[in-house]
Amino acid sequence: MAFLRVVSNEAGATVRAERLYLRSPAPGDYQDWAELREASRAFLSPWEPTWPADDLTRTAFRRRLRRYQRDIRDDHCYPFFLFRLADDALLGGLTLSNIRRGVSQSCSLGYWMGAQHAGRGYMSEAVRAVTPFAFGTLRLHRIEAACLPSNARSIALLENAGFQREGLARRFLFIDGRWQDHLLFALLAEDQ
Repeated sequence: MAFLRVVSNEAGATVRAERLYLRSPAPGDYQDWAELREASRAFLSPWEPTWPADDLTRTAFRRRLRRYQRDIRDDHCYPFFLFRLADDALLGGLTLSNIRRGVSQSCSLGYWMGAQHAGRGYMSEAVRAVTPFAFGTLRLHRIEAACLPSNARSIALLENAGFQREGLARRFLFIDGRWQDHLLFALLAEDQ
């Protein structure tokens, strides 16, 4: 899978790959996002924090976009939605968050995929495409990721993308209504 192109501006970035592109969320994405998230609720719930009651409302989406714009401006987080090139269908999302500068130069990778698009290699392609953006454009040194030990798909995705397993964090994140252990992974710029 070859990384094709990154376009960056104040609103965020667009990353193109072979079958998809990643771009910053926009107001016009609300309906597709809300429908995909609602249709995928049962699929996503075991792997995510508990959704607020108003999570899928237009108002909550607007708040999310304002936070994203602030985070991009402040170089704290770069959120992306994944779209299939063939038909511009929204597939899922990926975020480079918790960006730490100074001696760390690192970030955290998070992602979600709509249920009907899972298992088709889209997220693997997206992760491989966003790493040159993280290491090149953002000039980071390390991308960290964490997943539940029971999430075999996520483990395989990270390992296939070159991430190395670094350990286990006990009761690391509050997922699906409880504190849960997570496997820790990382990819370094020199691993590429």
